[in-house]
Amino acid sequence: TSFWTLVVILLLFKTAVTLFILKQYCAHNADCILYILMLVQSICVHLTKFLHYSHLSLLPSFFLFRIIYLSVLVAVVCWLALDTAQRGTRQLVSFFGLLLFIFLTLLFSKHPFRWSWQTLLWGTGLQFIFGLLILRTTFGLIALQWLGNKAFLSFTDFGSKFVFGDSYTDHFFAFRVMPIIVFLSSVISMLYYIGFMPWLICKIGFIMQVTMGTSPAESVAAAGNIFLGHTDSPLLIRPYISKLTISEIHAVMTGGFASISGTILGAYISFGVDATHLLTATLMSAPASLAIAKMFWPEKDISVIRSNHPIKMDKGKNLLEAASMGASRAVVLVASVAANIIAFLALLAFSDAVLSWLGGMFDYPQLSFSLICSYVFMPLSFMMGVSFEDSFIVAELMGIKTFLNEFVAYQKLSELIKRRKAGGPEYVNNVKQYISVHSETVATYALCGFSNFASLGMSIGALSSMAPDRRSDISSCGLRALIAGSISCFMTACVAGNTCSLAQVDVLSNKILWEGFSQSSLHGCCVLTPSQHFNCSLML
Repeated sequence: TSFWTLVVILLLFKTAVTLFILKQYCAHNADCILYILMLVQSICVHLTKFLHYSHLSLLPSFFLFRIIYLSVLVAVVCWLALDTAQRGTRQLVSFFGLLLFIFLTLLFSKHPFRWSWQTLLWGTGLQFIFGLLILRTTFGLIALQWLGNKAFLSFTDFGSKFVFGDSYTDHFFAFRVMPIIVFLSSVISMLYYIGFMPWLICKIGFIMQVTMGTSPAESVAAAGNIFLGHTDSPLLIRPYISKLTISEIHAVMTGGFASISGTILGAYISFGVDATHLLTATLMSAPASLAIAKMFWPEKDISVIRSNHPIKMDKGKNLLEAASMGASRAVVLVASVAANIIAFLALLAFSDAVLSWLGGMFDYPQLSFSLICSYVFMPLSFMMGVSFEDSFIVAELMGIKTFLNEFVAYQKLSELIKRRKAGGPEYVNNVKQYISVHSETVATYALCGFSNFASLGMSIGALSSMAPDRRSDISSCGLRALIAGSISCFMTACVAGNTCSLAQVDVLSNKILWEGFSQSSLHGCCVLTPSQHFNCSLML
């Protein structure tokens, strides 16, 4: 037995050494992760053969698979530890922040000793896999850049210009942002009609179901949240909602709070928020929401749902009718978004005025809702890898997203992005005017979810209408689902803090390759890169 144990240890050591060599060799090659994944797959094959020809093959098959899973886990953890340690302090803080959020989730779990290791490890692992494949590979990065910047923005302008005239850009939000929601709603409806959307949702849900050990219903709902809103995705499993366990209801609600709908996504991109990170965040949050939900409210009952096929939604009789129905459904959404923006911005200004008046009574007129949020959420933003000087601003955005809504938070983030790109002074009267690119990236992931109190009421109302007999169960787990959805977004931000820095280098290289060494591209280098690497005195 000791001999075969030594063989396994040597195999794991060989794996770690090989991963280290690959890491050093591919330090500047974004496609290296593909070779690493191929290496891990090869190791699994060799380990299986080794177990087959050794006396360990007499052991139960589940034990052999656990050894294989453990070997892969050790190999990946070794690579992540080496990668994080090599790339700087912020990435190390993000890594420990991820561990902190997991620990807090387990500490305040509804049933602390009933959660599953498989769900936790695979949920976190799928987050890293999705992030690495998109942000560390040239193909994934360029594909999402094209999809976000071209498909979401350029084509919508043709319809807006025809309806509102050449001066439609004078009213940016009403005539350029809102039409994107109409266009994307129509596209998603067409994709659903031709069968692509149900097929893709089922495949993603099946992957999470098999790897994470979750039930079919909650897996399909989590996959649907990548493309649909938190009130639309439960429609995919509508006949089964009344039969779900309370843990599954909690998971369905958490998935809705941890993501944003595809139609709203285009509006945030039009604000100037990076399209690649927004699209990546929606994909990464799906497994994270399931992992956090099943830890925060572990399963105690046996699920009775065995079907993993979403039901057929009303999609029209032909492709053109599907496009028309999608556009018509977006009218209500556009009106709701506009009304909420007006209401919440007005409420924010009113609360700031009241707090400033109260603060003036104690010689502190600077008191505001944003200031309170910046101190309350500052430890969380710092643990996600945001620099200390930027952590208060990112914390303010997190507070606005939680207590108001994410639309207002992204609108304020877009203002920070515009100030940075304008190249103005970083401080005015000792007040920071913008944040770094790394902090913007972390904030983009942390804000990418419907986890706010307004959405909590909408989610409870939507699910209660689908299953009136479960209204009390839905209401009882609503607040915990909101917290779990927020933690899922913060975990995604931590993972992004570990994986996105090389992506920024790729963005710079692509910008220079396509545009040439123009003044605008060199200005971008000086804005994104620390000044000690470039002589930026003539650029900024």
